Amino acid sequence: MPLVSTTFAAIDIGSNSCRLKIARIVAHRLKTLHEDREVTRLGTSVFDTGLVSPDAMAVTLRALKRFQRAVQAHGVEQIRVVATSAMRDARNAQAFVSWAKAETGWTIEIISGLEEGRLIHRGVMTNEPGSSGRVILVDVGGGSCEITLSEHQRIKETVSLPLGAVRLTQEFIPTDPATEEGLARMKQFIGRELRRAHKRIQPENVPLVIATSGTAAALAEAHTVLVKQEAAVTAAGTRTKATTAKVATSVRAKAVSKTAAVGEVPITTTHQVRRLATKLRKMSMPERAAVPGIGPKRAEIIVAGAFVYAELLEAFSLPGFRYSSLGLRDGILAQMLAEQDDRATVHQQFEQERWESVLATARRYGVNLKMAEPVKAHAEQLFRDLAPLHKLPPEYENWLAAAAMLSDTGKFLNHQGHHRHAQYIISSSEIYGYTQPQRTIISAIARYLGKTRPQPEDRAMRNIPAQEHGHVQRSVVLLRLAIALNQDRASDVLRVTARVYPKRILLELEPGRTGAELELWSLRKEADYFREVFGRELFVTLA
Repeated sequence: MPLVSTTFAAIDIGSNSCRLKIARIVAHRLKTLHEDREVTRLGTSVFDTGLVSPDAMAVTLRALKRFQRAVQAHGVEQIRVVATSAMRDARNAQAFVSWAKAETGWTIEIISGLEEGRLIHRGVMTNEPGSSGRVILVDVGGGSCEITLSEHQRIKETVSLPLGAVRLTQEFIPTDPATEEGLARMKQFIGRELRRAHKRIQPENVPLVIATSGTAAALAEAHTVLVKQEAAVTAAGTRTKATTAKVATSVRAKAVSKTAAVGEVPITTTHQVRRLATKLRKMSMPERAAVPGIGPKRAEIIVAGAFVYAELLEAFSLPGFRYSSLGLRDGILAQMLAEQDDRATVHQQFEQERWESVLATARRYGVNLKMAEPVKAHAEQLFRDLAPLHKLPPEYENWLAAAAMLSDTGKFLNHQGHHRHAQYIISSSEIYGYTQPQRTIISAIARYLGKTRPQPEDRAMRNIPAQEHGHVQRSVVLLRLAIALNQDRASDVLRVTARVYPKRILLELEPGRTGAELELWSLRKEADYFREVFGRELFVTLA
């Protein structure tokens, strides 16, 4: 059956601005239909008081409502709305999430800095296949700075630092012009954070830096325009102001056209970034606002953003950066494509990336992978063989497999009550490729493997939508059967055949070298709960 074209929308609620991108699947790739952006300064009050101000909420909500009209006009079928640094820090973030839900019907997902970095990486690498080798991605947003080391289009390390342009401006240089003391304190703070990041990123021998977000775009364009303006004025000598303005306009138009397509923008060298940061710092607000590429709103925060880039490039001994118009929204859309279309190139990359993250989490908490793998394999087999019975959505196969691999993570904290600990670890861990709601579902599947059964009022189930409760319960039963099939850890892995009949389910076990008596007994113990959930008898026999 051919794939039906699906239209996606991604919304990024940042600390400085909100951005929308709408795209449609065409021939297993994404075609952009519409983009929009609104400067909302959501983070200004947060970085000062710890709270999102009512005015900032209202401005952001107006932008979201405008985005909603575009979403409706383009017939969007799937939408994902994420919020970043400001909402991570705001003590009243949930109040805004609830207000936005009531006004738009959208659920805002507050993502971590590491997930933000992963999505930016996915957005850039999916759309820039030539960026192989060692690459550093830098995204200086309003509230945070994400730095990612990529090798052959795979993440090696990601860090998120509190070096956003709005945050730094608010804290260190709120006046214009900036004071020498404020600049010195800001540089000291930036240096301290970068030294911490350097230990993890290890940027030696990185030939390419790709910078994303509005600050990088402004710096790239401003540098290009200013250099050409200076050259034009020098060459003209006595050229009139009117003619100079005409040249500047022409130069700006050329610079804008150059930034329109990824890969066409030349490298902005480290020396040029430092020179530009110094130049901008000496300008007044109106002078900065008049610089092409910056404008009135960016002029307020560009000094802080420029200094972050200058300090970072020098501290990491990097040659400069190349601007990319890609970013968080593109990563969100790429992930939506990967989840929807298993023939898309990004699908295999996405599946490999998130499964590696599951394995890394398992290792971090001391899970014996050789013991967990047979449980996972049996869980996946039962999911497929019993599909006519459980009728679970396809995505639950992956979530069930992840729960199987991570169900023993709780033993890292304490063997007693380890299922409760596993639920907490899974729901709280950074597992790339899984949203917070997805991790919550995975954690609930891993939670109910002892004597307790899922109840709507349980802490593990409370944040899961009511319509998913039945799916979780059926997944729990499948995982319990998979675990029961692997009771005798010393024996070889048993083979099982599942047969679905109108009134009963038959599991036939092929005994291993040491028999299958313990597994047989364990499976039969699950018969009552199986009948309670599926309404059919479970029979277990030896083949």
